[in-house]
Amino acid sequence: MNPTPTPAPASAPAPAPAAAPVGGSWEELVTVALLGTDRRTLPEQHPGRSAPVALLDAAAVETVRRRAGIRPARAAARPGPAAPDPRPVLPPAAARRLTTLLADRPGAGGGGRRGAAPDLMELLPQWLALANSRGFGAPPGTLPALLDAARGRTDLRPAALAFAGPRALWLARLNPEWRFALRSSPGGTATLPERAEDVQRLWQEGLFAERVALLAAVRAEDPPAGRELLEGTWATERAEDRLMFLDSLRSGLCSGDEAFLERALADRSRNVRATAAELLSALPGSALAARMAARAVTCVAVDHTRETPVITVEAPHECDAAMERDGVVAKPPAGRGERSWWLGQLVEGAPLRTWRERLGGRSPEEVVALAVADGWQAELHAAWCRAAVRQRDPAWSRALLGSPSAPEAGGPGAVSLAERAKLLATLGAGERADWVAGFIGTHGLSEAFQLLGVCAVPWSGNLGRAVVDALDIARDAGSYPWSFSGVMGLAERCLDPAEAGRLEGLTSVPDESENAAPGAGDYWSEAFQRLVTTLRLRAAMSAELTAP
Repeated sequence: MNPTPTPAPASAPAPAPAAAPVGGSWEELVTVALLGTDRRTLPEQHPGRSAPVALLDAAAVETVRRRAGIRPARAAARPGPAAPDPRPVLPPAAARRLTTLLADRPGAGGGGRRGAAPDLMELLPQWLALANSRGFGAPPGTLPALLDAARGRTDLRPAALAFAGPRALWLARLNPEWRFALRSSPGGTATLPERAEDVQRLWQEGLFAERVALLAAVRAEDPPAGRELLEGTWATERAEDRLMFLDSLRSGLCSGDEAFLERALADRSRNVRATAAELLSALPGSALAARMAARAVTCVAVDHTRETPVITVEAPHECDAAMERDGVVAKPPAGRGERSWWLGQLVEGAPLRTWRERLGGRSPEEVVALAVADGWQAELHAAWCRAAVRQRDPAWSRALLGSPSAPEAGGPGAVSLAERAKLLATLGAGERADWVAGFIGTHGLSEAFQLLGVCAVPWSGNLGRAVVDALDIARDAGSYPWSFSGVMGLAERCLDPAEAGRLEGLTSVPDESENAAPGAGDYWSEAFQRLVTTLRLRAAMSAELTAP
């Protein structure tokens, strides 16, 4: 009889194998690292103190293996030289100033109180405009920083690319982050290919953004050619693309575009139809403008039976299919009545010259001065405001703006300051500045920020004095200075640098009255110090950019 075998003594579990430096694919290593070795380990590894070390060892081995296993690629062709830039180089002082401006970064100082130091990033657009106006070219060493600045701020791109010149385009081909420069020219539109067949190829095969930029470039150079380019592919374009392309026709809009825009009124997309109607109404001689005028004059008339003439309004009772085809939107926004909504669109789309004949040969000022019966004045005047802006009619804009010293802040026609700013944009630069100066003299700065934004830079002497006087009054009154921070920022960029001397006396800390905001004096002092420093810096920038 065989003896009963003696059972083997129980033994402790075998220890985990030594951490092997190989642990699966790179994706597996990354996954383990992201999840953590407490939750997941490499194959054949156990959680514990050795797991992180094993992971790092495996990652090191895999890194070496991947590098060693890469086969050398075929050497690429060496890029050709950049096109020469014949423009004169910057004077040394201006080159140093540019380096300083480009080194500044928004937000570097954090939020809160700005102090008396100027904001250099806000001076960069003015510096670029000055350098371009004087014909200088960019130093090669600044091109990467210039392209980075233009990439981060689209408002800088036209001026930055014009200053950077052909070398920037050469660099942009080597860095995907700068590819925007290849789609833009110094004027802000696409670089136009020289050959017609290349234009057609890019139009047919390019990316959407490239095609939009190309259409804008062709349109800027030859408006009929741009329209013909669009007409050739119009039927095959997507609705959202048709809308963007149609918007490009605003540049160089002329009577030759009318037939194409009339056909667009039958487009399947409501937004495309609305844009086509808007463009046609900006052509006072178009058939659509005549149709809108015929509808509008049936709604507005002068009642001579009263003691003084009064404008009467009979808003349309329906929005028929013909009106909708001409761009009238049938459904009003929330809170608006249908009839007033339709009336506003008809009056806005009618040529403004319609109203001289319809309303007894009166001038725009006389028309606006007439009373409007039954509470229709605000609606009628607002529609005339939109028409004046769309048709760029300065006579009607003047009438609707009224006197800047009028007590009502809304003016006889404008129902908001935003509308007033749009009307001002149709006037010449000098007239615009004088009107805003008069407005500030009467109403102060609290309502003037939007109006100042449409004034030409640098501000005229009359406007600059009005702004400084209003700031001085607010300072002496102990007003909250941060309420004027927007206007102060505009003044730093727009005031004539020659005003710095006159402002010097405002940099001291004023005596605080009983009603003054706590600490307001120190804030005002800092703000005026920053303003004076910025104006002197702008003067120095201009002097540095004067060729020796």
